[in-house]
Amino acid sequence: MALTPSNMLPLGTPAPYFKLLDTISGEIKPLDDLKSDKATLIMFICNHCPFVKHVDEELVRLANDYQSKGVSFIGISSNDADKYPQDGPIQMKAEAEKQGYPFPYLYDETQDVAKAYEAACTPDFYIFDKDMKLAYRGQLDDARPSSATPLTGKDIRNALDVLLDGNTPSVPQKPSMGCNIKWK
Repeated sequence: MALTPSNMLPLGTPAPYFKLLDTISGEIKPLDDLKSDKATLIMFICNHCPFVKHVDEELVRLANDYQSKGVSFIGISSNDADKYPQDGPIQMKAEAEKQGYPFPYLYDETQDVAKAYEAACTPDFYIFDKDMKLAYRGQLDDARPSSATPLTGKDIRNALDVLLDGNTPSVPQKPSMGCNIKWK
């Protein structure tokens, strides 16, 4: 595990389009079917990273708190499943069911989507506004697996609240930190 920060894609960047396998339903899901007309949170996550395991509970809470407000949540794993079989589609479905993910968990087998988003780590978070322009990229909150800081999701909650109020999240935004994406 190499501790890696987000690349911090420029704010205002349009969301790169994708069509990926939803490991939960077994269906191919295009971004157009998953996005929201209010806010869309795209999360690059995986099954084995200790940073993702640390925040899984808060990801479920966030989705449960904000989906009813019209926010879409999308989880994507882009790790090389040949080298990291625990991050393959069958294991992703099992993990999503175990965690109770209330959002699709998509498999980016070619890693093209992670490259298009310039994703660098797991977890890596991108919030797009109603026009699918990047409004926030960065950390969930200040909690880390080895810290005593409580897990609150405050940075993402704040960004979502600001967007839902029709405003733009403030800058600067702190990068997320986690395991590097396992590239092929």
